[in-house]
Amino acid sequence: MVGEINRRDVLKTGGAAGLAGLIGFTGTTLGQGQRLSWHAGGTGGTYFPLSNEFKTVIEEDTDFTIQVQSTGASVENVGSLASGDADFALIQNDVAYFAYNGTGIDAFDGNAVESLRGVATLYPETIHVVTRPGTGIETLQDLEGATINTGDLGSGTQVNALQILEAVGITTDDFNEQNASFSQAADQLRDGDIDAAFVVGGWPLGAIEELATTSDISIVEISGDARQQILDASSWFAEDMIPGGTYNGVGEDVPTVSVQAMIATREDLEAATVETVTRAIFENTGGLTIKADFISEDTALDGMSIPLHEGARAVFGPATTAAGGGTETETTETGMGTTTQS
Repeated sequence: MVGEINRRDVLKTGGAAGLAGLIGFTGTTLGQGQRLSWHAGGTGGTYFPLSNEFKTVIEEDTDFTIQVQSTGASVENVGSLASGDADFALIQNDVAYFAYNGTGIDAFDGNAVESLRGVATLYPETIHVVTRPGTGIETLQDLEGATINTGDLGSGTQVNALQILEAVGITTDDFNEQNASFSQAADQLRDGDIDAAFVVGGWPLGAIEELATTSDISIVEISGDARQQILDASSWFAEDMIPGGTYNGVGEDVPTVSVQAMIATREDLEAATVETVTRAIFENTGGLTIKADFISEDTALDGMSIPLHEGARAVFGPATTAAGGGTETETTETGMGTTTQS
């Protein structure tokens, strides 16, 4: 299990305080015209620019003002939702499942965030393992003994990196771990301070695009037996591919794996608020440029790993509250395990 893999507390950021403040939080009721807090991720990833596109379409279509905040991403964002510091956040579907069920990650073990609610799933978050030519790193196994940036502390990227490495037999004792944002990881690669970096997000990722314009890069394949080991160890991963030409100098398709990005909120946020925001996004997808081909009402519940908020259910309908088409009173298989929709 992941809880055995990640023996460190990945919530060494503000999210830890968020989880600690879960007990006793009562929340507030919001009306039209008020400001909503939207927690995203690092500025060099996909979460931050996509959240700002959501901000634009929401503010153009509603009376709400959206404040987008850069964060350490998924795990930290769960803590912010739990404490009420965030009204909406982008997180990974695997991290959402772990948080709601109080399992999988040390930060959530025995500390289930039962107030967490889903709004919609969005797009595949592709695992990028980026290195430089000349490092000799061509496979995941070659990462043993390397200096690796596994992502920000408190991010889904770090969780996924440790899961993937453990699945292929590389433990935290077998490499030198660095933790920094996508943009900082790009700088570290450029300067030769690290050998490789895990970066998770929908391609193309701005930090990697920028790095590839100034430095030669390679993206390590996750394929063959290694990919199968990862898929067997963690059901939330799926096969994926980074198309050739996505990044300068990487001309061939690169096989890899992915998780799913999703919008989450908290149970006590007013249903009318969640419904209004959700409709604004999914009725105005033409105003999006980032991952627009993936974001659709038809797929908005694919891979939904936690109970859907009642405001989102009003948008997507009571007959489709979870991936697999379960009703609001059914228990459905989500691919993450069994989730009862409420």
